[in-house]
Amino acid sequence: MKYKLGDFVRFVDENMEGYVTRIIDDHMIGVTGADDFEIPVPASKVTYVYGHNISIDDKHNKPLAPIATENFIEKGIYLAVVPDQKTAAVVHFHLVNTTSYQILITLSTLQNLQYKGEYAGIVMPQSVEKVYAAPLADLQIWPQFNLQLLYYTQQNKKPVEPLIITERFKAKDFAGSKKQVPLMNQQGWLIRLDEDDLVIDAEKLKESFFKPAEEKQLVDKPATEVDLHIEKLKHEHQLLNSATILNIQLDHFKKALDAAIVHQLPEITFIHGAGNGTLKHELHKLLSKNNRIQTFMDARKEKFGYGATKVILK
Repeated sequence: MKYKLGDFVRFVDENMEGYVTRIIDDHMIGVTGADDFEIPVPASKVTYVYGHNISIDDKHNKPLAPIATENFIEKGIYLAVVPDQKTAAVVHFHLVNTTSYQILITLSTLQNLQYKGEYAGIVMPQSVEKVYAAPLADLQIWPQFNLQLLYYTQQNKKPVEPLIITERFKAKDFAGSKKQVPLMNQQGWLIRLDEDDLVIDAEKLKESFFKPAEEKQLVDKPATEVDLHIEKLKHEHQLLNSATILNIQLDHFKKALDAAIVHQLPEITFIHGAGNGTLKHELHKLLSKNNRIQTFMDARKEKFGYGATKVILK
């Protein structure tokens, strides 16, 4: 298969063009046009559009200048997941190397008990390499990723242990906001691969259990109306499945309710929307079990319709 996800192609027999958004098999691809509709097509029936595909340069053959020991960067390797700039239906995985090492990398995937080599190459110091691409709509069935990273430098440095990482990504891994990707003029989700080992300071841990009350964090007073719509709680919510969304909403509800009880508010209203009634049912179930609740009811219908619950506290 000569085509890759994100390639811009034109149909040979029709006046249509679009981006490759799915590799179906060795002979078939999915192409998404301007109408966002994906069309299955034989790979032999499309062709590249001149000027849209960029060739690889020979930067790996360039000699590296020596780096002063005090300026040698030991840490900073990331996997960046970045939406395609031309079609949001595809995301690209980049190995971001902000260290002074050359990184030898292999990537294989595992799906349905079948392994497949996806990428092998060198990521130079302070550079980025694309190692994989995937349709965003298939996030729930992405394969398991198997990454192996080997550090290399010609300088006088003690050898670093190779990194071996096995990961199966889920929607919750992309629940946070996108960030500026180092060395790239793009936003994406960043996953640090060479995290420092967690070192627990026993004395500081002990001190944290015996902080005076005035040093402990205070609970902020909540608003009298709390909106639980997911777009109000998470900017990057499009990738979340329904179960994850519900957990986020319930967690926010519990924190707001606890804060209202701490601050002795007389009442608080939760805006949950009408929807399919799942969130409302879960809220009412939790409220009915809380002995700090006097009663609860539908909030003002002229303002919220049937999409909010008013809670009266004791």
